[in-house]
Order: sequence, then structure tokens, then C-alpha cells
Amino acid sequence: QVQLVESGGGLVQVGGSLRLSCAASGRTFSNYAMGWFRQAPGKERELVAGISSGGTTYYAGSVKGRFTISTDNAKNTVYLQMNSLKPEDTTVYYCAARSSPVIFTRPRDYDYWGQGTQVTVSS
Repeated sequence: QVQLVESGGGLVQVGGSLRLSCAASGRTFSNYAMGWFRQAPGKERELVAGISSGGTTYYAGSVKGRFTISTDNAKNTVYLQMNSLKPEDTTVYYCAARSSPVIFTRPRDYDYWGQGTQVTVSS
């Protein structure tokens, strides 16, 4: 099995920064597309940022210019650097992996999921 373990969530002040990490167990997933999703109460789960195996990135309009997704294949880890955080960013964030090199934006297109990590931005 492929297991994803998230870390880095917590409480931050508005305008602050936070870096989420997603470590994959076992073998490398260098040929996988990776994504960070978030789901606020009463909202659909949405892809916040994604990265293909070739390094192409995707960002939701609400986070463009503020969030950056990156990978460290040697460590089997995906990061989400979040800057200029807003209260609206408060939600649960999930790391996901797709056993395909291309980014898809729909949650159902991803094969593996982390347990989620809470991010809270105080006003």
C-alpha cells in the first residue's frame, strides 16, 4: 500500500505563512501526480494545488500567487508553501497522489489520500 502522512498544519496569524509536508511511505512516487486538496465545512473538496510528474503545476484561482507546491523526490515528499494566509484558508487540507503523471482536478481521480491536517488562520 501507498501511505501518505501529512504534517505542518496548525494555527497561524492572518498574513502569516505555513508549510505543509506530505511524506509517502515505501517506494518513490516520482512518476505520480500529486495534489493538495482542502475541504471547508459545507463545501466540496477542491484541488488547491497540483504538480505533475514532469513538474507542471496547477493552482486554484483563490491561492494563485500565495501558495506554492513543490516536491523532493529523494525524500518522497510533497510540500505546500502557504503565504499571505487569510481566514478563508481555514480548513482541512489533504494530500493526495494519483498513479498517473498528469494532474486531474477531481478528488475521485486520485488513488491515495492522507488523513488530513487542520489549518486555522486567525484574524
